[in-house]
Amino acid sequence: MTSTRRRALVPAAVLLSAALISSCSSDAPPGAPAGPSGSTEASSPGTDTGEHSKFFRKAEYDRQLSLMAEKPQGPAGRPWEQMLNPEMTDTAAYKKKGGGGIHLCFSNAGVFNPWRQVGMKNMKAEAALHKEITEFTVLDAQGKDDKQISDIQELAGRDCDALIVSPNTTATLTPAVEQACAKVPVVVFDRGVETDCAVTFVNPVGGYGYGQVAAGFLKEKVEPGGKILALRISPGVDVLETRWSAAKTVFDDSELEVVDAKFTEGDPARTKSVVADALTRHGDIDGVWMDSGATAVAAVEAFEDAGRDVPPITGEDQQDFLQAWKDKDLTAIAPTYPTFQWRTPVIAALRVLKGEEVPKEWKLPQPTVTRDNLDQYLKPGMPPLHYAMCGCEDLPGFPQAWGGKG
Repeated sequence: MTSTRRRALVPAAVLLSAALISSCSSDAPPGAPAGPSGSTEASSPGTDTGEHSKFFRKAEYDRQLSLMAEKPQGPAGRPWEQMLNPEMTDTAAYKKKGGGGIHLCFSNAGVFNPWRQVGMKNMKAEAALHKEITEFTVLDAQGKDDKQISDIQELAGRDCDALIVSPNTTATLTPAVEQACAKVPVVVFDRGVETDCAVTFVNPVGGYGYGQVAAGFLKEKVEPGGKILALRISPGVDVLETRWSAAKTVFDDSELEVVDAKFTEGDPARTKSVVADALTRHGDIDGVWMDSGATAVAAVEAFEDAGRDVPPITGEDQQDFLQAWKDKDLTAIAPTYPTFQWRTPVIAALRVLKGEEVPKEWKLPQPTVTRDNLDQYLKPGMPPLHYAMCGCEDLPGFPQAWGGKG
């Protein structure tokens, strides 16, 4: 447990440079169907990529694609405070009564990958901006559902004025969040749960928007009949499953052939092995789709190691990929799941405790890195595993506290 007074809320030092380890736990349904949603390979070649996962909702898919085109409401240049098509909800019942500072609590799935490490720095720095937060308690579940269930129960029974939760997995954490909602105002963010009891759920447009952008790019850049390799992290996490559902919707409506859809567990070495195996078995790979770009550089290196040109590839806003993109003049795109969202739950919790309206679902913008704006997001002096969409440039200690030079 980390329980600190505001004066001690100094962002951690340099960003960990260790490679990404398994980034998501699984809520994979029993008897999951064959194919990408439940196994390591597509069930058949061509445009048949198997069944959608249990997380697929066509109405939500359509909604997210429409949100991608929405103009956000809120202060310009501060996307973590912006909202897409918000439906506001009254929070007067949660207004903090009496004097004294605010004790804000956070149950975190973990800091087991660079994205979450950057995000945690953002959240601590955001909390440090608000003098009314006199205590900020963080419990780290270390990527374990059972520990996070226990953490949520512990925090809900303490003197927390509000509880922020970033769930490790979706279905498994739902009962614990529901129990906490009966005791304390809850703000859920990042990954969802299967209940709407939270005062607000903070997240960007979502996985469908991410997956569609990446797959649509390959549909545009790869010739009909081209072979696509889909690299996924892990089954059973809503934001990852919906990314794949959107991509398979695009691919199934194309003339592209998804020859493999395999899980890499977010491991660079395994990613290289999967790419090498695909090249051996299929001869050529004409495009690479990824549900998370943290191992995109490993995929690029696998083609180079095999003496092949790097085909059109999707990545993410991690600095090492952006640098490789520029240096190697790749044909690429980087949809994002912006780390600036880690600032928003703190802002949302404070508004709730003031009795101010917040969106029931606080949808944030979800920018995309393209060739046209690549130089805007490639930040010299930042470490390879830093995420460009951090929205942290105005926070105290930047860039040093995020491992940068300046």
